[in-house]
Amino acid sequence: MRPLAVIGNVNVDLILGPAAPWPKAGTEIIVDHDELRVGGSAGNSALAWQALGVEFEIAANIGSDQFGRWLAEAFGHRSAKWPVRPEQTTLSVGITHPDGERTFFTTRGHLPRFSLADVFAVIDGEKLRGGCALLCGGFLTDDLTRQYDAFFDWAESHDIAVALDTGWPLDGWTEQNCAATRAWLSRSRIALLNEVESTTLAGIADPIEAARHISSHMPQGAIVVVKRGPDGAIAIGADGQLATVTAPIVAVVDTIGAGDVFNAAFLAALAKDEPLISCLRAGTEVASRAISTLPRSYGDPTSRQEPQS
Repeated sequence: MRPLAVIGNVNVDLILGPAAPWPKAGTEIIVDHDELRVGGSAGNSALAWQALGVEFEIAANIGSDQFGRWLAEAFGHRSAKWPVRPEQTTLSVGITHPDGERTFFTTRGHLPRFSLADVFAVIDGEKLRGGCALLCGGFLTDDLTRQYDAFFDWAESHDIAVALDTGWPLDGWTEQNCAATRAWLSRSRIALLNEVESTTLAGIADPIEAARHISSHMPQGAIVVVKRGPDGAIAIGADGQLATVTAPIVAVVDTIGAGDVFNAAFLAALAKDEPLISCLRAGTEVASRAISTLPRSYGDPTSRQEPQS
């Protein structure tokens, strides 16, 4: 199995809900569910790998408070070299709704100060050579994002495939944010996008055509994945061929981190050189299990049954 690493945003998620309708100002409501858990795109993917028994490294930073210490404890030895920032740890409060959607209230906290030096404090380029680095949270990690060109140079010099998932820009998909993402994708070997992201970046409403358009602007042999939630996922492979899978029908508990869990399972299968269709199936199945279980469970992708021909 090729080595794996995830680089980016790790923060604290406090999940509450479901809440409907939205309460009036000055009132109080009681909800049925609360959960304090590791969050952030990088954190969610790492938790999935950890639960699935996948070996990996994770580069992140933390704040100098009790939440920062709690995040470090969640990853044991993997967090030993994480830099500690004087800021408070970034906190996201997620309010879930009966339809499975959610609303976030997030503090800036420590994430903007995550830097390339912080990455190098954890990740050994030679150990990761020939492997894959999942790069997350580009619109939240300000210091590192300004150094993305240097990061891509480093990855290319060590033959490390970058899998990019930017997350959602706080100010939306402005032309500036789209242009920045296109530039990052031009140096990434794997794109892990949701349907809105892919169609917005391509300016094409059809997700398959959008994926093809994005693929044409990435390095030769790149893979473009479009995550479509309950509609499954599609991908344009290194050979230009389309792969598509449907998602299992599940009763949703909450969808927070679903795309991040998909990323983890997809890349774990890809690191074992499984066919693209199997990688998509791993992503959809593990993500579907995660969003439909409480406490959250990820299952075991090695137990997947291939469909009979």
